[in-house]
Amino acid sequence: MDSVSPEPMMKIPVRDLSGTITGEVDPGFALISDGRGTQAVHDSVVALLAARRRGTACTKTMGEVAGSGKKPWRQKGTGRARAGSYQSPLWRGGGVVFGPKPRDFSKKVNRQTQRMALRKALSDRLRDGSVSLLAELAVESPKTRELVAKLKGMGLTGSVLLVDDSAAPNLRLAGRNIPWLALARGRDLNAYEVLKYDHLLFTQSALAEVAKRLQ
Repeated sequence: MDSVSPEPMMKIPVRDLSGTITGEVDPGFALISDGRGTQAVHDSVVALLAARRRGTACTKTMGEVAGSGKKPWRQKGTGRARAGSYQSPLWRGGGVVFGPKPRDFSKKVNRQTQRMALRKALSDRLRDGSVSLLAELAVESPKTRELVAKLKGMGLTGSVLLVDDSAAPNLRLAGRNIPWLALARGRDLNAYEVLKYDHLLFTQSALAEVAKRLQ
């Protein structure tokens, strides 16, 4: 399933903080050149979103709601419909029929499918030119405006996913308040994140980590 042919002509542009392209590098992993991988992307994204569901919705059945076992009124002679319980689902405050109960929504997707999905998603984003590689990103202080200025200087528009494996605390603190920026690590990158944002910006260490996962 992971056997794919490489595309040697596909390169990732390397940019500096001014947005100037200073070179090109090979992604470090084989791209998917045919139509395979679409189902893997679907399965991976569905499983990821399903795992985020809390599954805590809970309703009470007729046997769980508060109330006595007394019959509301006698069976015959009142002119009203028969009633046998105050907990009837037909009554206000009664039980719920076939209501939700706590459950686990997670779905199992094997590693091979997840790897194929990530490779397919990255291949498509590389072809549409929405992936860039940053030679170096040094954040001297946890100032949001400084990080915004650096990213704006690169000419990026729309939402941006910055993939960096340096674990620099200044970068995390500076980027957490930017609404159009999301941070991720190469070791944790998934197909959903790759497809969600308008532009992907990798550091060299993060790209090497992704390539290591996909080799």
